[in-house]
Amino acid sequence: MVVYHHTYLGLESSGFKISTSLYDANMVFYSFRMPLFFIISGIFTSRSLFSKPVKDLVWIKYDKIFYPYLVWSFLQITLQIVFSKFSNSDKSIHDYLYILYQPRRIEQFWYLPALFNATLVFIFFKAKIKLKTGLHFLLGLTLYFIAPFVSSISMISDWMSFYIFVVIGDLAACFIFKKGVQKYIKKPITFLLMLPVFLLVQLHYLHNNTSYLHNGLGKKVNEVAAAPARSNFLLYMFNESNFLLIALVGCSMLIIFSFLLEKWNRLSFLRIVGYHSLYIYITQIIIVAFIRLLFIHVFHVYNIAVILIAAVFFGVILPIIFYNLFGKRSLWFLFSSRKERKDYYNQPKEEAIKTLPAEPGSVKTATSNT
Repeated sequence: MVVYHHTYLGLESSGFKISTSLYDANMVFYSFRMPLFFIISGIFTSRSLFSKPVKDLVWIKYDKIFYPYLVWSFLQITLQIVFSKFSNSDKSIHDYLYILYQPRRIEQFWYLPALFNATLVFIFFKAKIKLKTGLHFLLGLTLYFIAPFVSSISMISDWMSFYIFVVIGDLAACFIFKKGVQKYIKKPITFLLMLPVFLLVQLHYLHNNTSYLHNGLGKKVNEVAAAPARSNFLLYMFNESNFLLIALVGCSMLIIFSFLLEKWNRLSFLRIVGYHSLYIYITQIIIVAFIRLLFIHVFHVYNIAVILIAAVFFGVILPIIFYNLFGKRSLWFLFSSRKERKDYYNQPKEEAIKTLPAEPGSVKTATSNT
């Protein structure tokens, strides 16, 4: 979903006329893509607190999320400056400062500090303050609505906007792995009952999205400026509440679908993609841009479908290959502040699998199956 989105934006910035179907597909993904990532993080961070000391968990989050952000945002800005004649971006030396306070100006990288900061705040309130569930949810909801008022510093506003989804992930972790709940979720009838709700919600989102964008309200989370929020706060809250419900329906649908795939043992390669999601995320913009430029300026191919398919394919596959060939050993410093322990590779296969994190930046507990 992420690679498709950034490939779509690259083609649009290059002057290609995008078809309505491709636009609609992009907007459908928009409605729940990022909230889903934060919900998943909330689920696994909550479970990790039962198996890891807070100090160790915070270090893991820094090492797997924030450190790669610092390294790869610097590299991407550097490449965009060097190859400015060929890229769609207009970067300068000043953009390096954005790494510290305005990650929204660095394309996709805003997500990593937002996830890191939201996770730290979540750990603080859950493990140290031991905030009750209801109060924690109200805190997340409050941060969600007031985030646009500090949008001038996206290092702060980003995590505030998505913190509610981390809390929702924590709530989901309390029951989603129970056998009785999973038995219900894995029933095809659950998916079929949810499908019309999902379709109706997406039709509503696609139909109203254009009008929302014109007045600056109802845009996807955290892209609402403070000015329109102040001018009509009630309308702003209504539209953002609307988006919140749309996002939760989309996230629920995808989670149900994922459990069905696990039950049927279908598309198992997605587990490999999921494990490498961080490495795909931080490198895919560079690869997608290179593929787009290669097709346009070298092969003189201007077919949108061909470029889109090729860019998405290589944007997913090449980061996985690069990390496994070079990132684990010789270029480990690009992905982690410390080299992966050699004893991991000497473990029996079954033990090594148990030590793999459930998702980049999270700790897999002994009871987790995903």
